[in-house]
Parts: sequence; C-alpha cells; structure tokens
Amino acid sequence: MEESLWFFTVLAFFFITLVYKFITHKYGASNPRKIFPPSPPSLPIIGHLHLLRNNNEPLHRTFHKLSQKYGPVMFLRLGYRNVLIVSSPSAVEECFTKNDIIFANRPRSLAGKHLNYNYRSMIWAPYGDYWRTLRRLTTLELFTMKQLSMLDQFRKEEVRVLLKQLVQDCGTNGWAKVELRHRLKKLSFNVLMQMIAGKRYYSEDEADLEARRFRELIKELMQIHGLSNLNDFFPVLQLVDFQGVEKRMKELMKKMDGFFQSLIDEQRKMRSDGACVEGKPTLIDIMLSLQQQDPEFYTDETMKGVITTILRAGTGSASTAVEWTMSILLNHPDEMEKARAEIEDNVGHERLLDEADLPKLEYLQKIYTESLRLFPPAPLLVPRESSEDCTISGFHIPRGTQLLVNAWSIHRDPDLWENPTKFMPDRFESGKSGFEGFKMIPFGVGRRACSGSPLGKRLMGIVLGALIQCFEWEKIDGEEIDMAEGLFQVLIKAEPLKSLCKPRHDAVFW
Repeated sequence: MEESLWFFTVLAFFFITLVYKFITHKYGASNPRKIFPPSPPSLPIIGHLHLLRNNNEPLHRTFHKLSQKYGPVMFLRLGYRNVLIVSSPSAVEECFTKNDIIFANRPRSLAGKHLNYNYRSMIWAPYGDYWRTLRRLTTLELFTMKQLSMLDQFRKEEVRVLLKQLVQDCGTNGWAKVELRHRLKKLSFNVLMQMIAGKRYYSEDEADLEARRFRELIKELMQIHGLSNLNDFFPVLQLVDFQGVEKRMKELMKKMDGFFQSLIDEQRKMRSDGACVEGKPTLIDIMLSLQQQDPEFYTDETMKGVITTILRAGTGSASTAVEWTMSILLNHPDEMEKARAEIEDNVGHERLLDEADLPKLEYLQKIYTESLRLFPPAPLLVPRESSEDCTISGFHIPRGTQLLVNAWSIHRDPDLWENPTKFMPDRFESGKSGFEGFKMIPFGVGRRACSGSPLGKRLMGIVLGALIQCFEWEKIDGEEIDMAEGLFQVLIKAEPLKSLCKPRHDAVFW
C-alpha cells in the first residue's frame, strides 16, 4: 500500500519536474557560464535521494564515500532541494569566512516550524536582529565563565550522584557489569535542567509523575527530530501530511509548550515571592529579568524557544562524547592508566577532582579532544542555507542551497591527520589544540557555531576524570568494545557501552 502511494505521488510530480527542468536548463545548472560542483547521476523528481537509502550505514559515511569519488565539494539534489556537501578545510573556511553571512541562515523544515516555535528558537531562527539578540543572550548571559562558575556546584553534585549509583551497583562483590549510557544521559539532562529551572528531572524516585512525564516528552522530541521527513524534500506532500509526521509534531509541541510554560510560571511566582536562590540565577530567572527591561522582545514564546534550543542541543552531546571516550579507553588501557596517573599527580587521593583541576590535566584534555576528532557528536554540522548566489572552490552555488559540512570526513582525512583512524592523544601536543585551520570542528564553526561548547567541554572533562579517578574499568570477558556507529543524526554507539567496573580502594569521596 505504501509503495503504491509512493508511485502515484511520483507521477503527480512528473509535470512539476518538467517545468523545473525547463527552468534549470534556461537559468540554472545547464547554463554554460556557471560551473556547478561535481554531482552523481540523478533520477527524475527524487534527484539523489535514492543514494541515501542505505539502511546499513549512517548518512555521514554515505556522504564520505560519495565525496571520495566526486570530490570534497559536491552538489546533490534531494527532491526539490539543492544541497552542497563540503568535506575539506579549505572549502569550510571559504564557506564560513568570506561567505559566512551568506550561509548564516537555516533551511526551512517542518521541525523548525512545528517544534521550534515557527523558527523562533536560536537553532532555527533566520539570520537577523532577532537571532543576534538571542546569540548575545547565550554568549553574554548564559554561558559566560562567570555564570558557568556560579553553577558548578550543580554539575559537581550530579557527578557525585553518578558515582554513588555506580558504587551501589558494585555492592560488596567488587566488580559489577554496568551500562553507562542511561546514567550519563540522566546526568547531562539534570545539569541542563538545574541551569534552566533549578530542578532535577531524573531521580531514583519514579513516583515523580511530573519528572517522568517530562522525560517521556524529551524522548519523543529526540525521536521525531531524527525522522527522515519526505515533506521537507517535497513540500506538496505537506498538503496531505504524507507520513503523518506533521500531526505528531503539532501534538508533541502542544504538550512541550504547556510544560515549558509551567516552568516559566513557576519561576515567575518564585520571583514574586522572593524565593529565588541568591547568587545562582537560573536561565529562566535571567530571561525574566530581561523581560522586565524589554517585554516586547523577551516574550514567553521567545523564552520557550531558548529552552527548546538548549535541551535539544545539549541533552545528548556531552553524554554521547563521554560514552565514546570510555569505550576508546577500554580498548586502550595504557592511555587510561596515563590519565589516572596524571590525576593522581595533580589531584591526589584525598578529594574528588573538580573543574578547577581540568586545566592542569593536559593528557586528559588530549584524550577527549582526540575522541571528539574520531567521534564528533554532530558528524554533519547543523545545516545552513545560502541567502544569495556565491562561489565556493571556484564553483557556482545558487541561492537557496542547503549546506552540509561533513565534520566526520574532515576529522579522518589522511591528508590532514597522521594515521587518521588511530586513537593517538599525543597528536595534540601542548599549545596545539587541533582546532586551528578548520580541520577540527566538533562544535561547528562560524557565527552560528555552538555557543554551549564551554559547558560541554567542562562537563565532559569532569565526568570523564571522575570515572577514571574513582573506578577500575575492564572489558567483559576481555572482548574488544564494539565501536560501530548508530544510524542517527547524533553520532551514538550502535550498542550501549557495557563494561566491568570496581570502586578503587582509595577513592572514598562520593
């Protein structure tokens, strides 16, 4: 039934395609004065969508294989969309220096419309005064060194909760088999919610109906964001909601909006009652203060869009990065021992390491930097869209082209990295972060790079360091950890990390 519906949909687009071909022949790709990037052979109507239907590998690997054949600047047509795939530092630099403003917009999508307050969240907002104000809010108010330092106690407490839970798993038997993914997600999510609203939403108390309801909403939000939505490639399908995705998005966002509004209303009431914590303002508290100064801009909807952005961008990135790094270290025990020795030399046995120790732990920094190189949480950077015609690497790029940067491919380019698939922390010598020259871009690049990267690095460092400092880790039955990648937008392991852990006898500070 589904295949028949697809067939008739294709026929319905046939006439549109003929018109499209006529227009592009007269004004576009066939114009001999404009040299377009190399492109694989395409099919009528669907373009190159058929090349992306390999269910056995993630999308960044498919693009990587195509770029090896057609070059680091490649042009695809996915339905009605023109898409530019870039996988070289020189092309990335050209996109985000000379053409940074041109590529400062986001493409239109159902997710941007229905899950992000009609493009009012910072991730999906079009480039302009509104977006710039939101960007200043995050960089000058939310993720400053001062604000992060004021809230470091939240992060420290969540790390202690994680350590206590692992100790309980081990009991009196010493070694215990543990699965880290769920606990790492709980930790990162609680850190974000403490910053946003001063509340924990993951706890051992499953009777907390409010927290459980919110966790279910967030889980559904992550799932529906990752759906392959044909409506985005063929807008006419939106007239009939071809896959039912639009209806699901509207229903979910109605629930999410109600929950976000309850958080704002609760914080507003606390302010009026004088119950806010002095010296530890939450994100909502900061935005309510700004709302008093500029109520026309800082509406409740604007605030809810900011909350959506932070939860969407931050919930999985740090936890995923720690899971990958622990997986790598279990396969490279010598490197884990070097990190443990560094922690013992600089922190000792009498206390748990904290964020102030991280600058001294150079080898630990090298480890998680190398892990981010091999397994960037966002292997394809969040898409951009050109607002006007431009030129990249000598090729004509028409207005309205969606830009996808394959960070995963750049991070493994043998022309840029020695033994690119090998885990080598020492490749990042002192004073060389690896982030120079657009060859290391796990947090994006340009004016729309991730503003939350300082928080992500702190959280990754403190969690990883605590796990190494407080526990012994071993592979189960001595078998290598499977490093296969899942088929998702965020680069997660296909299988959750499972390993053996045992509290170290001298670690007694949880």
